[in-house]
Amino acid sequence: MEHSWKAVPKLGFGLMRLPMLGDEVDIEQFKTMVDRFMEAGFTYFDTAYGYINGKSEAAARVALVERYPRDSFTLATKLPAWAGPKTAEEARQMFWTSLERTGAGYFDYYLLHNIGEPRLPAFDDFGIWDFLKERKAEGLIKHLGFSFHDSPEMLDRVLTDHPDMDFIQLQINYADWEDPGIQSRGCYEMARKHGKSIVVMEPVKGGSLANLPEDVKKPFRDAGLDPVAGALRFAASLDGIITVLSGMSTLEQMEKNISYMKDFQPLTDGERKVLNEVQAALKARPSIPCTNCRYCAPGCPMQIPIPDIFQARNKDLILGDKQGALGFYKMVSASARAADCVACGQCEAACPQHIGIIKELEKIAADYD
Repeated sequence: MEHSWKAVPKLGFGLMRLPMLGDEVDIEQFKTMVDRFMEAGFTYFDTAYGYINGKSEAAARVALVERYPRDSFTLATKLPAWAGPKTAEEARQMFWTSLERTGAGYFDYYLLHNIGEPRLPAFDDFGIWDFLKERKAEGLIKHLGFSFHDSPEMLDRVLTDHPDMDFIQLQINYADWEDPGIQSRGCYEMARKHGKSIVVMEPVKGGSLANLPEDVKKPFRDAGLDPVAGALRFAASLDGIITVLSGMSTLEQMEKNISYMKDFQPLTDGERKVLNEVQAALKARPSIPCTNCRYCAPGCPMQIPIPDIFQARNKDLILGDKQGALGFYKMVSASARAADCVACGQCEAACPQHIGIIKELEKIAADYD
């Protein structure tokens, strides 16, 4: 199947972080960005049922679908069966709602959104896999796949159970490539082992890799290589990549990304060496040595998502991205915060890395709660 992806330009427009005017999408600026993107020869647009509370899909209709011939662009969206539905009918309705909101007629790429524990059972219980295969058979979906945030072992299980998926969307960037929690490389290699092509998300790690600490940035500076260009081209240089998504919020960001990817060239050996140096500099920064094994989590009487909270903290410690860390922390700690720790110690007894979890949670609570 891979031959069918060859013509897809290597930069995709992620519609999760659109320009905003208060609580509403800045449609005029978005139209300008769509026009520039299309004019430069790029065609892949990626949204989701839940992005900006549904306003992303609606904006895609106004700025893209109603202004360009349907065969001139490709549109992807996603169904999050775990986000609210109580019945199979409610979960399946999400597909029809997306179709209506976008006015697209059909989706070039359609994804089960954010597969992984504990979200996988919702797709199974509501029969979403077969429901979407039926929509594909009807021509309402051209390529069916899923986005994924979990371990290579879980990915192996899902692909073994669902070998007929056309593609996968994975978080891939050089900072997460060897990260023991995110396991970017392991998930990539598992997808390739199953013969699947990949859409890349988070190539700049939510913007964190665009604003690196000065000491980490030095190899880029010395080589005259822009950090964002290095990050995008790292992902796009891998085998089996359909396209690399970038969640662009401004025309300036778009112009820069177009300049890096218009005439895409894979990384040279010298540029790979620069990225290796940056990876080493990131690894040398202080961090919590959590491997996301999650042995600590099941016995926590307060149900604190300890590994997820540590992932947020490391975003701050390693990348110097305080705002990004705070945003991620608020998201993962919605039901239980670091400050809720009762210092029972069961987590420390279970931790293979012998992390002083109680003390770390105290520090995080002091900074973030």
